[in-house]
Amino acid sequence: MRLSELASCRVALIIMATDSEVLLAIDSAFGSVARPEHFTDYKHCCECAEHDALLRSRDRQSLTQADVGSPGWDPICFASPEGLAYYLPSLARFALATAHPELGWYGDQLAFHLYSGFRDNRLFSFCNGEQRSAIAKLLEHIIEQRTDLLDATTFADDILRCHELSTSAAVASRCRHRST
Repeated sequence: MRLSELASCRVALIIMATDSEVLLAIDSAFGSVARPEHFTDYKHCCECAEHDALLRSRDRQSLTQADVGSPGWDPICFASPEGLAYYLPSLARFALATAHPELGWYGDQLAFHLYSGFRDNRLFSFCNGEQRSAIAKLLEHIIEQRTDLLDATTFADDILRCHELSTSAAVASRCRHRST
């Protein structure tokens, strides 16, 4: 079943969030993540040092999709969990923006970062319950509102698995919090 067919089968009473509401949830959950001094293991090799230098030269407002949008040369692949969490508000904005004329839609690349390692994903391991819930909300929004873009990628299944993972992880985190 294609995602566009799946989305049309959902209960009509569900009120869909807007892009702004989703980005507000991401900003609220990740806005307090401190900017790391270094984003990569910059002493590892020249490539790590170059990616670290680029990420250190940007902040959430100045990072562009051109900085991270090439799957073959993506500094986010080398970023620490803290670095990835720090930049997640920017990456979410790229995923919800119109496709870049040369780089394409960023959502599939974000899916790669969120899916890499699945249950052992370094970002999910780092995140608290609120952050996991915000990621779940972002992924649900992408599934509901970007179905045509998802159907055109090879990452649709990854997005669905990530949504399931982030939703179940957020629920488990809230349950552990309530029982303490």
